[in-house]
Parts: sequence; structure tokens; C-alpha cells
Amino acid sequence: MGKGRPRAVETGQNLTVSSTGSLNIQSGPVYYPSEEEFRDPLGYIYKIRPEAEPYGICKIVPPKTWNPPFSLNLDSFTFPTKTQAIHQLQARPASCDSKTFELEYNRFLEGHCGKKLKKRVIFEGEELDLCKLFNAVRRYGGYDKVVKGKKWGEVFRFVRSGKKISECAKHVLCQLYREHLYDYEGYYNQLNRERAKSYKRGINEDAKNEKKAKIYSSKRRRKNSDHRNVKVCKVEEEDHDQICEQCRSGLHGEVMLLCDRCNKGWHIYCLSPPLKQVPPGNWYCFECLNSDKDSFGFIPGKQFTLEAFRRLADRANKKWFGSGCASRVQIEKKFWEIVEGLAGDVEVMYGSDLDTSVHGSGFPRVNDQRPESVEPKAWDEYCKSPWNLNNLPKLKGSMLRAVHHNITGVMVPWLYIGMLFSAFCWHFEDHCFYSMNYLHWGEPKCWYSVPGSEASAFEKVMRDCLPDLFDAQPDLLFQLVTMLNPSVLRENGVPVYSVLQEPGNFVITFPRSYHGGFNLGLNCAEAVNFAPADWLPHGGSGAELYQLYRKAPVLSHEELLCVVAKSDWDKNASTYLRKELLRMYKKERTFRERLWLSGITRSSPMSPRRSPEFVGTEEDPTCIICKQYLYLSAVVCRCRPSAFVCLEHWEHLCECKSSKHCLLYRHTLAELADLVLIVDKHESEEMPQSDSLLGNISSSSELNSLKKKVKGAHVTHAQLAEQWLSQACKIFQSPFSGDAYATLLKEAEQFLWAGAEMDSVRDVVKNLTAARKWVQGIRDCLSKIENWSAGGDFEKVAHKRVKKLLSVDPVPCNEPGYHKLKHCTEEANLLVHDIDAALSTFSKLDELELLYSRACSSSIHVEQILKLSQKISLVKVWIDNARKAISNEQPAAVEVDILYKLKTEILELQVQVQEKEIIFDLVSQAESCQARCRSLLSGSVTLKDVEVLLQEMASFSVIIPELALLKQYQIDASLWITKLNDIMINIHQREDQQSVINELNRILEDGESLKIQVDELSLVKIELKKACCREKAIKARNSKMALDFLQQLLADAVILQIEREDLFISLSRELAGALQWEERAKDILACKAQMSEFEDLIRMSEDIVAIMPSLGDVKAAILVANSWLNNSKPFLEPDLSGSSTSRSLLKLDDLKELVSESRFLKITFKQQNVLETILENSKRWQHDAYSLLQDVECLYSVTDIGDGRSNGLILKIEHIVNLIESISKAGLSFGLDFPEIPKLQNACSTLHWCNKVLSFCYLMPSYEDVESLMNISEQLSIMHSSCNLLSSLIFGAKWLKKVSEVISAPVKCNACKLTDAEEMLAAYQDISVAFPMMVAQLTEATCKHRLWQEQVHQFFSLEMGERSWSQLMLLEEYGKASFFTCPEVDIVVSEVEKVEKWKQRCMDAVKTFAGDESSLLCALLKIKGSLDRSLYIYEKSESCGGVCLYMCCMSGSEDWDFLTCSTCKDCYHLQCLEYRRNNAEEAYTCSYCQLLVGGLIPPNRCGFLRHNGKYSDLKLLSDLLFVDEKFCVRIEEREILQQIVDQAYACKKCLTEILDFEMSCYNKDQFTAVGKKLTTAWKAFGVAGVYDHQSYCDLERALARFSWRFQVARLLDALEKDLEKPSVQQIFQHLKEGDAMNISPEDHLRLKLSELKDIGLQWVDRAKKVAADCGALGLDGVYELITEGERLPVCLKKELELLRARSRLHCICRKPYDERSMIVCGRCDEWYHIRCVNLVFPPKVYICAACMPGTQHLVSSFDSLMDHERCTVEPKTPSPRHKKPRTGPKKSESSATQKMLIGDENGSGIGHLRWRNRKPFRRAAKKRAELDSLTSFFHRPQPIIT
Repeated sequence: MGKGRPRAVETGQNLTVSSTGSLNIQSGPVYYPSEEEFRDPLGYIYKIRPEAEPYGICKIVPPKTWNPPFSLNLDSFTFPTKTQAIHQLQARPASCDSKTFELEYNRFLEGHCGKKLKKRVIFEGEELDLCKLFNAVRRYGGYDKVVKGKKWGEVFRFVRSGKKISECAKHVLCQLYREHLYDYEGYYNQLNRERAKSYKRGINEDAKNEKKAKIYSSKRRRKNSDHRNVKVCKVEEEDHDQICEQCRSGLHGEVMLLCDRCNKGWHIYCLSPPLKQVPPGNWYCFECLNSDKDSFGFIPGKQFTLEAFRRLADRANKKWFGSGCASRVQIEKKFWEIVEGLAGDVEVMYGSDLDTSVHGSGFPRVNDQRPESVEPKAWDEYCKSPWNLNNLPKLKGSMLRAVHHNITGVMVPWLYIGMLFSAFCWHFEDHCFYSMNYLHWGEPKCWYSVPGSEASAFEKVMRDCLPDLFDAQPDLLFQLVTMLNPSVLRENGVPVYSVLQEPGNFVITFPRSYHGGFNLGLNCAEAVNFAPADWLPHGGSGAELYQLYRKAPVLSHEELLCVVAKSDWDKNASTYLRKELLRMYKKERTFRERLWLSGITRSSPMSPRRSPEFVGTEEDPTCIICKQYLYLSAVVCRCRPSAFVCLEHWEHLCECKSSKHCLLYRHTLAELADLVLIVDKHESEEMPQSDSLLGNISSSSELNSLKKKVKGAHVTHAQLAEQWLSQACKIFQSPFSGDAYATLLKEAEQFLWAGAEMDSVRDVVKNLTAARKWVQGIRDCLSKIENWSAGGDFEKVAHKRVKKLLSVDPVPCNEPGYHKLKHCTEEANLLVHDIDAALSTFSKLDELELLYSRACSSSIHVEQILKLSQKISLVKVWIDNARKAISNEQPAAVEVDILYKLKTEILELQVQVQEKEIIFDLVSQAESCQARCRSLLSGSVTLKDVEVLLQEMASFSVIIPELALLKQYQIDASLWITKLNDIMINIHQREDQQSVINELNRILEDGESLKIQVDELSLVKIELKKACCREKAIKARNSKMALDFLQQLLADAVILQIEREDLFISLSRELAGALQWEERAKDILACKAQMSEFEDLIRMSEDIVAIMPSLGDVKAAILVANSWLNNSKPFLEPDLSGSSTSRSLLKLDDLKELVSESRFLKITFKQQNVLETILENSKRWQHDAYSLLQDVECLYSVTDIGDGRSNGLILKIEHIVNLIESISKAGLSFGLDFPEIPKLQNACSTLHWCNKVLSFCYLMPSYEDVESLMNISEQLSIMHSSCNLLSSLIFGAKWLKKVSEVISAPVKCNACKLTDAEEMLAAYQDISVAFPMMVAQLTEATCKHRLWQEQVHQFFSLEMGERSWSQLMLLEEYGKASFFTCPEVDIVVSEVEKVEKWKQRCMDAVKTFAGDESSLLCALLKIKGSLDRSLYIYEKSESCGGVCLYMCCMSGSEDWDFLTCSTCKDCYHLQCLEYRRNNAEEAYTCSYCQLLVGGLIPPNRCGFLRHNGKYSDLKLLSDLLFVDEKFCVRIEEREILQQIVDQAYACKKCLTEILDFEMSCYNKDQFTAVGKKLTTAWKAFGVAGVYDHQSYCDLERALARFSWRFQVARLLDALEKDLEKPSVQQIFQHLKEGDAMNISPEDHLRLKLSELKDIGLQWVDRAKKVAADCGALGLDGVYELITEGERLPVCLKKELELLRARSRLHCICRKPYDERSMIVCGRCDEWYHIRCVNLVFPPKVYICAACMPGTQHLVSSFDSLMDHERCTVEPKTPSPRHKKPRTGPKKSESSATQKMLIGDENGSGIGHLRWRNRKPFRRAAKKRAELDSLTSFFHRPQPIIT
């Protein structure tokens, strides 16, 4: 549990050793604490721990009084879920990366087998993942164990999940593994053994194998380019070629592992878990070993309400176990079937790890809202309960009380909403905590546990059983996603215990205890961690485990120990706390001593905590290597200021010298030792201890015996400390020197972290630090005094600070400025004395101002100057305020509070001023006035008294609040009296009395709120009562009121003396009429009367205004009477005695109730007598029906049945049935629901059924008739369970049904055994009913079946050769038709099915070749004939002659027209070839011989025999022949199949000989022989009806090689005959094809092609260099190269064109391209030198003179210059980079140019080539008249080239 991973805790049965569930796992202990024991959870757990901890788990059942309310609102509660793939918790493939495996596998093949995996491995039509196959076999122990245990089916489920595998596929999978992975498995195991040995040897042997390690590390790391050591520098300036992905450092490259796939790096000490040395072989990181596609985890699911989740859980229960209730055994068995992958894919939802601080807790909490259904007392009780999981971690005695922050799952509980099969996988708690789980409600949880003492054994079994998962994820058990069947653990010697947790139970798991389990249905649980004192040693082990696996901890274990040791701990914690503190102290001491010995002398204390009494208030840095919190100490370096490491990994921080490292520590060793001693002292008070602890702590003196080399000598730590102390004593005696003090303090850092032996050093360091601080203070004060005295705006030195520095005694060191500062302070001390004296006495303002002036001029700031300044300011302010208050200009502006304030302030200031007496007089007058006002306000105030006082105080000038209040009271009373007088005018004559009431209420409310008494208030109350009485009278007049109300209203009017008013007089008259009606109504209700009298009373009541009391009774009587009449109508209708089919029956009870109700009616009716008559008739019918039912019961008791006729039973049944039908008809005529009618009908149907059964005694009933009778009998047996007649008939009908199922059932679905038939005949003797016909037929069938059994035994007693297939078929036919089943039937049917199945498999294998053949024998003979032809072709090729065969088909007639191949003389039907001869004498060459003639293989293989491309597979036929099944009869088809397979292998052998001959022939003279043999093989292969894939592929490759040789030979023949040169591309293509076909390098054709390729490439390289040399080579050299290329035996057209383009001439100067600037014509694309065309600035678009005649671009001087250059300079070829696409030469070229070209054709070869490659003029002949200016240029004679 804790942050970062899911958890759960669950439990089981009793402490007694027993088996639970379906796995026979011993139960964990169960405890039942008493009320007293239950009060202290931690105390009770401590009590049961010795007994329960060996189980790792226990269950606690609380007392019955424990019943906490569930505090969550189930209607509004929503929660997130996770999706769990239960079928993959164990039986899942490792998340391996197939590409990494393929890379490693190919490296193995190259290094050990000299080959590569060139093609994919196919299995069942799909590519086989070798990685998954390899890991699956490893899961089951390797190839040998899988073969021995026949586990290939389980292996297949890992490779192809969700698919079924056949036995044949298992065999194929085994062969594929043997072929591809068996050798790799051996290599892999050997490599693992080498790694294990290297790890066992450890680091100590690294020095011996240094050379080997260097070889390994050279493969792992990249060296710097200069091969020198890395210089120490800051991280920001590092430029490493590889950094560690964990610590982000590029240092320590010698231990850097590089992944052989992704090239990312890790230090071997940064891995999880770390490695001791570089492993042998290739190494891959976990990112490359694991595939994201196959990674497994719990995927976040939907958000659910509890109701929606409940529906989902119910559907899951119904899916697996239906609507019934499944047992724990069933659920547990099914769960492990799913986990082991035997029940398909199963996914469930689990609301796990719900943070109760977010989603709410199931336990009550103080800040949660209490449900209304929970009592406050119970809520408060469970809020504070120690068993409330919200309180458990912080109970007294828990080590987690010191944790400040709320860690979810540890300090804050987690909530779990589970469903069926939702699981929590094997794990132990974070930091090895205890855990407690409480199941609130729902179905139970099933828990499994392994004790903490067996954790190592558990982990070993897990690794052995799931090796592939642990190789991919070494920290798999930290991820909580893996289950393993407890049965496997128990088989390997690991004890496992089980607990079943039910609602209301607690489950405890102990430290380091692995546990897991699953839910048996919908439930809700809550869990949390806790840590009593005995957990502390386990917590230390957990911290070491986190460090080993590089996992971030939940909290710092060292910090928790220190905080607990400083707080109040429980008495039980002393022993455990002392041991853990001692362990921590020894570890810390050891590592600090190692640091000192390694040269780390710099140290510094860490900053103190703000809240040291709690854990986790501040975040500590973590080690970049092991990720642990660095609470006690850390090592840091200036080169990486943000990186920290623990003391164990300080060497991995950087590559700086150890002297540059710094130790950071929170406590010195002395302080840690004090913590241990404090705990030990507390424990020694409880029980005496030995002195071993002091010995352990004092053993730190071992450091004093350890020596290290310092300045050439070996000294101890204590010796260095003594030297340092002597230096400190000398410094104290010398004048102060800041540098000397700083040096000394720096040297002391190597001693400060040590134990108590360095207390003297620490004391001296404190003195040095204090002295340096004191001297700095003295010098700072003197500096400020001198600066202020010199003038300027400088800060003064505080007198308090100077006084503090001078008060130090004795003086820390020798400082001369001390006496100077003391002299400067004397004047400041005198000033302070004077100011204190002035402030403590009554002084004048002038004296205070003089002192303030002295203080401002002093060079030392005194604190009293502030008080003095404040007092002077306050006095001045008071004088101003007093003068304003007594000023004549504002005589009435002062308030009394201001006067009081002024008096108080002047008394506090203690200053003598003139205005003081005047203020005191005004205060005295105000106090006298206030006293009079308060005396009035304190008693009963009258309006007259207030008016007198106000008149007296009219001239007083001070504002007094009490006087103003009395004045306001007087004004309010006067206004109220005025308003009352206005209302009282004509108040009794107003109609709206409600308004009067409202006004009087308001005025009364206002009068009562007055602070002064008024006499008119009583008058208002009387008038209000009168107004209310009038209002009631008006309401009574307008609406009906009760009589009592009217009487009371008139009485109130008399009291108020208003009864003489008109309103009340009219009310009295109406009251009299109402009283008269009431008396008459009571008289009528007292005795029964007619309906008319009641109706008269109703009419009279409508005119009366009052509500009459008896009116309701009158109306009720009428209503009851009408209701009775309506209910009686159905019984009084005229057709009551008629048929009741058209309406429902009336209830008899209703009739009785109506007759009874009629007696209580207050109104009389004539219908009452009619209903009484009907009731009497009904009673008489019931009596008759009862008598008949008694007769039926007598008939049911008959025991003598027989056949029913001899004893007259059938006649009796028919008579009673007639009587029942008659009386039932009479009863129905009443139309009433008599209870006897259903009984009569039931008896009638029962007797009909009995009569039907008796009728079968003389008939042969069908199975359907008997089955319908039995369906009815099920209901009859329930209704008449004690009936003798019916039970006997039912028993007989059941026997009849069994016999009918055997004899006359429509489908023989469940044939019975022969013994069952005999038992039926025996059971017939016990039946009291006779069925003679059925007995006879059953006896006959039994005899026939026994005769058939004898025939079967006789058949199988024959020899194999004597057994006939037809006899077996006849026996099978009768056996299937028999009524009975027996072993003989099963044997015969299975033998027939076995043979037919084999034949069907054979037919499936050969039907592709057989075509329309329906018989297997014919199909096999057809295949055999094709193989005979194939063998004949092979034999014919060896001899010279043979019989002519038709090669195109097997079924053709000899009368068909045919062709004979002119080469091989084989015959082909014209009809089969679909060939038409145009000429009878035309020669025909078959497609086989075309291979010899043309060397080409027909793409559609048209030469093959016409089998529609379908053949029988040789491998499949071989498998059918050697099938393991043994047949009981001889099968002819199997013998023919044996001949076919033998012939097929003979053909394969002949083909192999031909192919071996083809591979061994390299010479040219063997080419023809190879072609003939391949043609023969091709023919024979096409004729054969059996297909072998490997032979086909080999033949294809051989034919391809022959075709390649043929084409190459033809290409070379054309070259020798000067017909065509091959191009370089053709040569390369043929060589590439030869490589693909594995043509031998010794082949003469390949050697010739390689020679041509080398010749062509050498010339091409030269040509490309010349083409790109920017004209460096002269034209002669280019022409020679072109000539050489044209004479080569290789066609190089492209390169020749490139060289010809380079030799073309440009511009009017007719020279090749050179580096002079050129411009192109925008029309003809001809290039011109800018200088030749006389351009100063090149234009954007240039048009040459030839394209635009008339422009004078050419001048005579330029022409002469061009002539000179043509005669003296050899032209150069242009660069192809400046070649532009140009059009071909124009037809309008000048005739002069053409003549020159023709005239030079007779010159030398080089000249001819030069002018042939000369670029012609391409200008159009535009407007001949305009070209005269260029005539001289075109006809200029060309220079002569020598």
C-alpha cells in the first residue's frame, strides 16, 4: 500500500489447521476479542502477534456490539474504476520486444551458425513470433521439460491466445522450435550461467579479470576522440559522448553499459537491481526488451455510480453461475481456471485505491455530514473509535504519529469497490508496513498469504515459474499485476494460508508478508497501513530493499527514527527503537569514516528543520543513484551543485578529486549517539541493561586507530585534531587575523561531524566563530562612528549594539579597537541617563526639547530618543485640541467624550500646561448633568418629568448623549398621541373593520414601544377588541358559521356593550331558526324513516346561514343507503340464476356482508328480503356439493385396480363424473364463486385422467400420449399426494413412459442399456396396474439384442484377413437401429467411424487431383497411374527408346488427333492444346523443349499436365499412411496409398539426382546435357499427381538458373559475332540475377560477365572525369577517349554522348567552353562570350545578331582579333554544366558552312571526328537581305589545325 501502487488486504477461517476452498489450503487464524480487549487495537495486535505472525495474516471478528454506520451516500456516490484482465494475471506472455529478440537471434546465428534468418517462419498460415514462442517454452522449463510434460498446448496459448490447437499443430510447433530455437536456448542458458558465476565472484575478482573486463567495456562505452581521461569541469560545460539515463551523468564511462539496440547508456550501479560488473554477451535495456504493445497493467475504466456498478456485477454473476447461489469452492475453482488461461478472456472492473480524502470514507469522520438515520451519539462514538481506519495510523504507540503529511493508502485509508473475480495481486506493503482491511458490506473476500519469514522462498518460486516475466521486468513484484496459483507455491515448499473475510471482519497482514486474493462478488472494503513499534526492524529492511531496486520510498526511515526518538514513545517501542537507532548509527559512522579515509575533509551542516517534531514537513534531496531520501547526510560537489548522492554512492557523483567533495550532515555522530543513549536510558529504567551499548557507541574510537597519509606521514584522526587544537591556542594569544581564523575553521570541518571525542574541537570552533564575529562587530561600530563624525549622510551605530559588544567578559581575543570604542560610548551613556530622568518626572516642554537637540547631535544612536520625540509631539497636539475645545468661537461644538479624552491624555503625559484647569471645570459640569439624566432613564419615565428637565438644561453648551436621548423620547410621544386622535374619529361607523383593526394594532405596537408612559394606551386596547368583534359578525353574516361560534359572538358583543347595533340584532334572529332545524334532525336520526323525510331536511338546510352539527349525519345516512343499493344491484338482476358465462362470478362473502349491513341502515328498503332468500338457497347447494366430494374421496382410497374392468372401477369413475358435471352446472347457475366448484372441477379432471390411464391396459400407446399424460400427472401428484388410486396410476404411468422411451420414442436420443430393460421387466411385478402388450414387446426386443451381441463377438474373434468391411457395416447398421446401448455398439460404431474418418481425410487430400471421382479407390488408382507415367519419363531419359505417351493428359482417347514434338518426339492432343494447324507440314515444338530452344520458361507453366493446377500433397499423404490409429479390418485403399508414397519418393530421388547434376556443372560443354535433364525433370514433375513443395522450389530455381545461363550465352554469342554489344546495365542486371540465384562464381558465363563489367567501368570512370574537368583535357585527348569507347565490347552510349557534348564549339569564335563570361541568346539558345559580342554591361535579355539582323554588334577590329585567336589558340571543350537544351540544326543553315563540313570529311581521322562533333550553326535564315553585314563572317576560311 502507499502512494504509487494498488493494494488490498483480505482474510479467512479459524486458527485450527484445516483445509479451505478448492485448493486444500490451510486456514489462517481467526480471533474473537472481548469487549475489553477490543478497546486497544495496537495492544491486542501486539498480544496476538507471536501466534499470528507465522501465518502472515489473521482475521479479527469484532464483538457483536461493534456496528459502525456506513457514512457514504450510496445514491450520490460515484467512483473511477480500473479494468482488470484476469486471464492475463498469470498466463500472459512477457512484454518482450520482437525486434530486439530478432536482433539478438540474428547475432547468434551469424556468430555461431554463420547464417541469417532470411525468411519468416510460418505457422498455420501466419507469421510465427519466435520471441513469444521462446519465452513461452522458458515459462514451462525449457524444451526438454515441455516435451516431457506434453505442454505444447499451454505453450500455444501464449503464442496464439484465443485459438484452438490440434494435435498435428502441436507437433508442427515442436518441430519449428527444435529447428529454429533449440540451439539458441542452449546458448542462452550457457550465457546466463556465465553471468551467474561472474556475479557470484563479485567485484573482488574484477582486478584479476581486468583485461577481460576491458574487452567487455569496450563494447559497452564510447571513448573520447583523443583517448584521454575526462577533465574535471562543471556539468554545464561537459561534452560527453554518452550520458546515463538514470543519473543524467556522462562520467565513469568505464562502467557505462550501452544497449546493443538503442545505444542508450546506463551505469551498472544505476540499474534496478544494480550489477556488480559488466555482463558477458550482448546486453539490452529494459525499454528495448519490453514492448509497449504487449505491456500489461490495469487500464483506467469508466466512472460508475454504485447502482450502475451493481448492475454490472449482477450481470457478471449471472453469466458465470446463473441466478443460483454459487459456493466459495465453485467460485475459487473458476477464478484460478481463468487466471491460468483455461476459461478464455475475462475482464472485470475494480474500483480500487479510491482516496478517501477525495471520495469519502465508509467510516464516520468528524468533518463529514452525519446521515439523518444515524444517532448523534453513535456517530460521535465511531468517529473517535480506535478501530476506525481513519484514526488507526495515528494512535498512541504507532510510529506513524510523527508523519505530518497525509500519504494516501498509508495515513489516509483507501476504499475498494469490488465485483466478482476482481483481484488484488501478490505483494507486500510499502516499507513492509502492517495493513488492516475492513469489509463494510457485500460478498466475502478470499485472501492468500505467505509469511514474511518465507518471502525469499516465495520470490524464488515466482522467478522460477515466471522467468520470462522477471527477465523483462526484474521489479515485477513491485507492480501488483501478477498472480500465481497457491497450489504451485505449496508444491514448491512455500507455506500458503487462506482467509475468508466476511462483512464486518478485519483482516491484518504482517510485515513482509506477501498476500493477494480476489472478491467473491459485489462488496465494499477499506484499508490502511499502520506501524507499531515491532515494525521498526522490518521498516529498515524495506528501506534497504528500496535502495537495492532504485525505488523512491514513501518516507525517510532515518527521519522517522530520529523524530520518534525525540518524541514521547511507547514503552513497548524502546527495545526496537534502540536497536534500529544503533543500526543506523553504526551504518552512518562507517560510511563517514570511509569518506574521511578517502580524502573528503570538507563538511557542512544541513539547514535546520522548521518543524523538526514531524516527518515530511520539508522535502529532502534524493540520491541520484538509488533515489533514497538524504535526511542524515549527503555528498555534493561544486561541479554538479544540483546533484546529491548518499554516502554509499559518493564515488559515482563525479570524477573530481575527493578533496573537492563536501559532506553535508544533519546530525553529528555525537548527536546520533545521544539519541541512542536517551532511548537506552529510558529502557534501562524499565529493565537493567548491560554496558554493551556504550561499548558499541564508544567503538567509534576505531576511527582514531585508522590512519591516512597526510603530507607524507600517516596520522590518525585524533592526532590531526590535537594538532589543530594547538594551532587554535596560538591564534587566540596573537592579535586577531581574519585569514588565519578562516583557515583554521576550514580545517576543522573534518572533525565536526565525528563523535563525542571531538567535542573539544567543536567547542574551540564555537569560540573561534564567536571571536571572529565579535571582532567584526567592534570594527564595524568604530567605522560607523568615524564616518558620521566626519560628516555626510551615514548611518549611526546603535547604542544597544555597542553596549552588548562592550559587555562581553572576558574579551574573546586581542582586539585594539575595544578600548577606543569604550571611550566613545561614555558620552552616550550620560545622555541616556538624562533622558530617562526627564521622561519619568513632570517636566516642562522647553526642557524636553533641549534634551532632544542633544541626542540628535550625538554620534551614537540612543533608543530613548524615539520616546522623547513622541512625548514632545503628543504634548503639542494636546495643547492644540484643548484650545479648540474651550474656544469662544465654538461654544456648543464640544462633546463630553472629547473632554474626558483630553483629561485622560494630560494625566498620562505628566507635563505642566495652562489649559489643564479649564478642561477640568467643564468635565465636572458635564458629569453633574449626566447623573440627572441617568436617574430619569433608570426608572419609570413620564412625559411631564421629561419636559421639566429639558426646560432647565436648555442653555448648557456641552453635548451630552443622555440628554439628547430624553429629548428624542419626548418628541416620539407627542407624535403618537396626535396619530391616535386621528384614528378615533367615527371608528364604530366604518364598514372596513379589518382596516380599523390593522390601524389600531399598529398604533398599539407603536405605543408599547415608546420609552415614556402615556395614559391613552388603555383606550386603544378596548377599541381594538370592539373592532375584532364587529369583523367576526360581518364574516358570519356573509358566510356560514358554526352554531357555537354565533352564540359566542353574541355573548362577546354583550360584554363589550355593542349588542344593540344592527349587525348583531340580525344575527340573533338567524340563530333562532338554526336551532329549530337541529332539533328536528335529531328526532329523525333517532328512528328509521323513509328516504323522502331525509331529503326534506337537506332542502331546509340550504336556507340556514349557520353550519348545522346534524347535517353531516343526515347526509352520511343517505350516502350509506345509496351505496348499499348500488352494491346490491348485481345480486338483484333478473338473470342472476341464468348462465354466468357472459360475466364474472359474484362473491358469496359479498352477499353475506350485504345481508348483514342491511340491518344497520337508518333508511328502510324492500330489497333486503330478496337478498336474504338468495343466501338461503346458496347454503343448500353447498351442502349437496360437499356430500359429492366425500364420495370422490372414498373412490380415491380404492386399492384394488387391476385392469379396471373386472372390478367395475371404470364404471364407478364414469358415474361419479356425471354427478360432478350435473351439480357443477347447478352451482354455476347461481353466479356465485362457490369454493366447491374448483374442487369439483379438479376431481372431474383427475378422474378423467385415471380413466385414460386405465384405457392403456388394452392398447399400445404412443410415446407422445404417454408423455402428455405424465406432464399432467406432475400437477395431480401435488394436489392429491395422499390418494391411493392416483399414486398407483402415476407409478404405473411412469413405468409405461420408460418403456415407451425405449420402444416407441420418435427419436432414439437416449438409448438405454440392456440391463435397464431387464430392470423394467422386474419392476413391472411391483405395479398394481396391468400393461400386457407393452411387456410382450419389451421382452421381444431384449432377446433380439442379445442375439446381435453374440454376432459381434463372433466377428471380432475372426482373424484380420477374414473380417469383411461389409460385415462390419451390417453390424453397425443394426447396432444403431437397436433400442439399447452397450459396449459392443460403441466398439462397432467407433471402428466404423475411425475407418470412415481416415477415408474422408484421404479423400480430402486427393480430391483436388481426382476431380469428379467419387470413390477413394478410383482416385488413388488415378494418382498411381500418374506416378507410373512420371517414373517412365525418368527411365526413358536414361534409355534411348520407349513407348509413346500423350504428355498433355491421362484420359484422352487414342483416336483423337495429336501432334508430335519435333524435338522430343512426345505426343500431344490437339484438343488438349487448343491448337489449330494452319499447315499440315508445319513442325511443332512443345513447351518443354522451348526451354532448350529459347531458354524461357512459359509464365503460365502451360507445359504441365492438365490437372487444373491441383495436386495431392506428398507430406499429407505420408502423414495419412503413417497415422497412429490401428484398424480392425483390412483396407485396400491403404495398400494402394503405400504404393503411391513409395513411387512419389522414387520420383523425388530421380529429381534430386538431376538437380545435383545441374549444380555441379559449370562448363560450357555441359550446357546441353543440363538442359535435357531439366526438361525431363520438368515433364516428369508435371505428369506426377503428387506434389512436393520443396522439390518444386528446387526445380524452379534450377530452371531459373538454366534460363539465366541461356540468356547470358546468347548475349555473349551476339557479342562474339559483332551483332550487338551488351550495355553496362544489362551486364549489371544479369550479375544481380546471378547473385539472387546463387550462381557459382566459378561459372564460366559469370566470369565472362564480370570481365566485361570491369572493362566497361574502368572506361566509364575515365569518361566521367573528363566530362567534369571543365575543359582541362584537350580535344585530341577527348577524341581519342571517344574512339576507345566505341571500340570497347560494351555499349556505352550515354557516356559517349556526354563526351561528344563536351567537344562541341560555341560563340562566333568557334571555341569550346572556357572560364570566360558568356551570355545566351534568348531566341536560338546559342552561347556567346560577352567580350566577343562587345557587351560592356550584360542586358537582361540578349538577342544575337543572327536572330536580329541589322544590329552592329561585330566590328572589324574585333573580327581581326578573332582571326588571330583562331590561328594561335587551341580550342577547349566546354563543361557539360553550362550545356543548355537546344533544338536541332535548322534546315536554313548557310551553304558555305555545309560545304566546309563536306570538304573536311576527307581529312584525317581526328579531324573528321572533331568536325563531326562540331556543333553546327542553328540560326534561321531570316530576311536574306539583312544578313549582308555578316557575310564576311560566315565565309571566313577556317584555321588549319596541325
